[in-house]
Amino acid sequence: CILSGQENSSEEAHKGFVSLFDGNTLDGWKAADMSWWSVEEGAITARITDEKPCTENQYLFCEHGIMADFELKLKHRLVSDHNVNGGFQFRSKHYEGDDCKGYQVDNNTKTDWLVRLYDEFGRHTLAFRGERTVFDEDGQITKSNIPEAAGKAQVARRKCPDYHIISNRNTLPLYVTGQLMAEVIDNDPDHFDPSGLLALQLHSGKPMLVQFKDIWIKEF
Repeated sequence: CILSGQENSSEEAHKGFVSLFDGNTLDGWKAADMSWWSVEEGAITARITDEKPCTENQYLFCEHGIMADFELKLKHRLVSDHNVNGGFQFRSKHYEGDDCKGYQVDNNTKTDWLVRLYDEFGRHTLAFRGERTVFDEDGQITKSNIPEAAGKAQVARRKCPDYHIISNRNTLPLYVTGQLMAEVIDNDPDHFDPSGLLALQLHSGKPMLVQFKDIWIKEF
């Protein structure tokens, strides 16, 4: 498994963005248990093995601080022969010690959708791949389709695709490899998260490898 290169790392692609990962160290990142996290192949890396099982979700928090309205770009892959999932949190917060609560980009290795917008310790699935979900002020849901994201997922499981989330007030579109995959418009005041932290996830479960690289933020 080879991580894809720097095709989207040009100066023009990241104009106005700030890098959150130097490609060599975990400076600027903090976890309750740092033993899960390392830098390999120029990527933030975590893995579960038979020799080192993981029974609780692990999170690596970005020390950049509270973020509200922003664009986030990163490369991420999740590799396993088992049915596992994982992703990254945004506009989130520490929850019950070492856990994390809030919006999440979530993946699963054994499903067709592969990508969804999720609410950890909240409303759970917000929008599957190919869905646009609108929450009104009473929390009622209206869904519509994103036709270009329908059909078989175009995200290769063992590659390291580009993720691009735009967190603009109540509107949260998610792009993968330049394609709109899911979108949430969150007008529910009881659940809407206007700001929070960025955190990378290693989900508990079967053996897996997770990696993140080329992490860029542009705050509005």
